[in-house]
Amino acid sequence: MSLNKNTLEKPANKLLASLPANDYERLVPHLKLVPLPLRKVLYEPGEAIAQVYFPNKAVVSIITTMKDGSTVEAGLVSNEGMVGISVILGDNITTTTALVQIPDSAMQMDADILRNEFNRGTALQSVLLRYVQGMYTQIAQGSACNRLHKLERRLARWLLTVSDRLESEEFPLTQEFISQMLGVRRAGVTEAANILSEAGIITYHRGQINILNREALEKTSCECYQIIEDEYVRLLGKLPNKRSK
Repeated sequence: MSLNKNTLEKPANKLLASLPANDYERLVPHLKLVPLPLRKVLYEPGEAIAQVYFPNKAVVSIITTMKDGSTVEAGLVSNEGMVGISVILGDNITTTTALVQIPDSAMQMDADILRNEFNRGTALQSVLLRYVQGMYTQIAQGSACNRLHKLERRLARWLLTVSDRLESEEFPLTQEFISQMLGVRRAGVTEAANILSEAGIITYHRGQINILNREALEKTSCECYQIIEDEYVRLLGKLPNKRSK
């Protein structure tokens, strides 16, 4: 589906929304609105990335997979960012998988066109490089978090991040999927979710999570959540999907 004049006014993706009007208007003819259904794989390890995606309210996990099939989420992308950053870093091949974990839609663009626009050295280049730095912080902090922090604190961090991106306290996520993203057994996720549920912080029923007490969830989370969010704000400004406390 092509963009129209109304789409020009308020892009849902925050990276696109942060561009000056002239820069965004130059991209518009190359942007295509596409659905991102649940579990859709946008790219896999070793594949050439042919398209990049600017999610609207879809949430995409960037996943590392081991030889034995075990997985862990290295990063998460939603309407604050772009899927396919390798194409602006000198190559279009990646070692990770991009998997849609919460469905919605995205603005799709051919990777070659984005690379050409990036190389023009306009505001798009600056915005994307700052976003890459934010992603680096997310991945680096997440690696430390996965090694050093208790599972219920990691789960709290992850739920807060997803909630921020969706601008909602309620969203669909199965324990099986969460266990794959956090790189732990499903039984561990069940135990951690029960701790949060018994404390009256969340409810979980049939794959639907509802955050009942966000303040308590933030207190339960490790410091990694705030470090990552503060870095995105520092680099990209106060994003519209980041709610005021």
